[in-house]
Amino acid sequence: MDEISKQYRDFTEEFLKNWFSQFRDEPQKLLYEAMEYSVLGGGKRIRAILALEFCRLCCDDWKRAAPFAAAIEMIHAYSLIHDDLPAMDNDDYRRGKPTNHKVYGEGMAILAGDALLSDAFSCVASADLSAKDIAFAVGVLAGNIGSWGMVGGQVLDIMSEQRELSEQEVLDIQSRKTGALINASCALGVIAGGGSEKQLQAACGFAGLLGLAFQIRDDMLDVIGTQEELGKGVGTDASKNTFVRLYGLSKCEELVEKYTAMAIDQLKVFKDTAYIVSLAKSLTNRKM
Repeated sequence: MDEISKQYRDFTEEFLKNWFSQFRDEPQKLLYEAMEYSVLGGGKRIRAILALEFCRLCCDDWKRAAPFAAAIEMIHAYSLIHDDLPAMDNDDYRRGKPTNHKVYGEGMAILAGDALLSDAFSCVASADLSAKDIAFAVGVLAGNIGSWGMVGGQVLDIMSEQRELSEQEVLDIQSRKTGALINASCALGVIAGGGSEKQLQAACGFAGLLGLAFQIRDDMLDVIGTQEELGKGVGTDASKNTFVRLYGLSKCEELVEKYTAMAIDQLKVFKDTAYIVSLAKSLTNRKM
């Protein structure tokens, strides 16, 4: 599993480096430097890996999903830059390095995030697929990251800061804030691979359950992890409406196992699922 993950990760890293290399001589090069600082600043490339793997599950050429995988990583980087800002979570470190606004200032960090979001759609449009498939992918991506999806989840999170939430309200936040981008990753992989409607539905079902298990584990790590392991501050979510606050650590552990098993069950429509099954288990049992 580690070898396959490394292959996908290295491929995505190289694609992103090549994408940004075309802008090195532009007069606004400081903007690109700030963008690269975050998008090429490490990370597990989980969302890109999911896109590439679901493409492989639907066809032989997983590299067809490369522009989609890169675009998802750009959008993820933008979301982290903005999430770390003083007006949001006010974090000083990300992946063991100073956050973008600590290095480039708040104004440039905001613009770097804006540019990553916009340029991600240029990357999607560059895919060697039919116009119909590209348009479908754009719609899926925009729907998952916009007001209905990731941004909507962030808004709900901000609105909830001054009160304790119900179970459904916590699920509403996390299914959008974290789950929507994972959903987009899996769906775009199927689109790139020319998958069937049945495969698309299965991929989205898998993504929703995996995203839930992933977020619960993330909430747990904020309590039981260390800054050295996670590369960012811990205990920062203590006052937030997290799954740990809602259920407690023991119940969260049970739910992670439950939702991971349910996610894996969605993969029955695919063949050769050994890697994706192992990946799902590793993500929801991770220590960092």
